[in-house]
Amino acid sequence: MRENYLGRIGTLIRDARRHQGLTQNDLADSLGTSQSAVARIEQGRQNLSLEMLARIGQSLDSEFVSLGHSGPQHLRIVGGTKLSGAIDVKTSKNAAVALLCASLLNHGRTTLRNLARIEEVNRILEVLTSIGVKTRWLPDSNDLEITPPARLNLSAMDLDAARRTRTVIMFLGPLLHELDEFRLPYVGGCDLGTRTVEPHLQALRAFGLNITAGAGFYDAKVDRAVSPSKAIVLTERGDTVTENALMAAARHDGVSVIRNASSNYMVQDLCFYLQALGVTIEGIGSTTLTIHGQRVIDVDVEFSPSEDPIEAMSLLAAAVVTESAITIRRVPIEFLEIELAQLEGMGMKYDMTPEYRSANGLTRLVDLTTIPGPLTAPADKIHPMPFPGLNIDNLPFFAIIAACATGTTMIHDWVYDNRAIYLTELTKVGAKVQLLDPHRVLIEGPTRWRAAEVICPPALRPAVVVLLAMLAAPGTSVLRNVYVINRGYEDLAQRLNALGATVETFRDI
Repeated sequence: MRENYLGRIGTLIRDARRHQGLTQNDLADSLGTSQSAVARIEQGRQNLSLEMLARIGQSLDSEFVSLGHSGPQHLRIVGGTKLSGAIDVKTSKNAAVALLCASLLNHGRTTLRNLARIEEVNRILEVLTSIGVKTRWLPDSNDLEITPPARLNLSAMDLDAARRTRTVIMFLGPLLHELDEFRLPYVGGCDLGTRTVEPHLQALRAFGLNITAGAGFYDAKVDRAVSPSKAIVLTERGDTVTENALMAAARHDGVSVIRNASSNYMVQDLCFYLQALGVTIEGIGSTTLTIHGQRVIDVDVEFSPSEDPIEAMSLLAAAVVTESAITIRRVPIEFLEIELAQLEGMGMKYDMTPEYRSANGLTRLVDLTTIPGPLTAPADKIHPMPFPGLNIDNLPFFAIIAACATGTTMIHDWVYDNRAIYLTELTKVGAKVQLLDPHRVLIEGPTRWRAAEVICPPALRPAVVVLLAMLAAPGTSVLRNVYVINRGYEDLAQRLNALGATVETFRDI
């Protein structure tokens, strides 16, 4: 192996070991070798056989050092046990991906504190690294340092990584300030049906961006003579659409007004980060944003994304389905108030601490302790709305909660073309779910959960819903191919185990 290749492998092994919370001695014991040998491996000073790479990959559960194709990761769940204890909500997945894209606006160094280490973040980092951005996880932390190159090299983009995430569409806003012409691959991510990019393109045309759809790519050209002459009215109040427009406005040398903007949690985090870069933004938390852009941004900045309300809702659903009393710490209460009001209407009880602030000094947090008790179906259907309504990503968790409640509940997922269909997977673990059409299901409860083997749905939140149902099902269940869960949740199995669950990761031999 070439010396630089050994160094790169050593760095990957070191980062994976730290991510698992292991010392060099711990890894050495697992491999049957010495701490000094592990140190040499991590320093790139030790030749490595394929057998040793495979053993390291097994010890660290890291596919990048696996022998050949190790196959998909699965979960084995022994259910029927109540949970107990306390758990912290991790920082937001959706804020993380927006901030990674927004770091391209800054010619200086960005350090993101306590970032979620999830597969979605990994894919974006692969894309950023491939186009010349230097990224590194700071030692023994979840802090990520991002340093842009003098000039981005989009021709070297890792297309495989880019096509595995829908987030790459949010490169449009930053890149239109860096390049007169560029191309991006069609976007991927969860399988949620057709989702047009037209609202993005319509918003960005105001900044001179014109897109032509080619063979698997969006070809972009920027007309520098074009700038916003009036308020930009978004045709949908989407989170990523708003973020793209915000990033375009941040480097526009003038004042931009965005109307019908999303005021959701990830958009607010992006606004707070842009303010740290020196961009003035009025109306944060409302549907009208006024942005005073900076043509050049070159500052060294640190920023802490806020906690993830969708993960908090996941943990609430875990408590409900297992009839458990747990304490969920660092809950971003502003973005869960409607969900909690809906749960209270169904009979749920909980205790809540006084509010305190997230590490960014702005987001309001509480600690919430669940109180087990019977639930009844709501009188009306449950459906999402743009913030401050019930979050679209939290809707699937109400399917599993409805399955625990006495009566019949309609879940209406009007946003996505086919995500409601995936909720029928709950029938395999005992739920009574009737699909009315691609957007609506009827759920009858309460449910007698049963163990089953299920292939993971290809959409993140429905996949987690099936996992949570398996926590409640007596016996041993298997959830196969859980990559989609790893896209959005960090160490979810281990963290549930800390509450008393029994969830084991494994791969087929």
